[in-house]
Amino acid sequence: MNRNVHSISSTRAKNEFGSLLERAMQGQRIVITKHDAPKAVLISYEDFHHLVGDASAQLDTLSAEFDAMLARMQLPRAKAGLRRAFDASPEELGKAAVKAARPRG
Repeated sequence: MNRNVHSISSTRAKNEFGSLLERAMQGQRIVITKHDAPKAVLISYEDFHHLVGDASAQLDTLSAEFDAMLARMQLPRAKAGLRRAFDASPEELGKAAVKAARPRG
């Protein structure tokens, strides 16, 4: 285990929470165990932010991309195309699939 990680039983963690919290805020990572099996981790906000900070930015990017795609789907031309697809016969859908599969160039 990393020298900056400390393992402790859940009972002891409950009894000593204040001092464990202080240690976590100082950068020590506390692994809380129950019956010798890891059950939780107490880390500083800095460590937490380091772990999830990049993921949050990626989610923001994905959300913006989704919003832009949704806006394009709401345009009259896109709505009309969707309506045509739902109303299309199996033969028309087959022709459209073949056309979409053809190489473009």
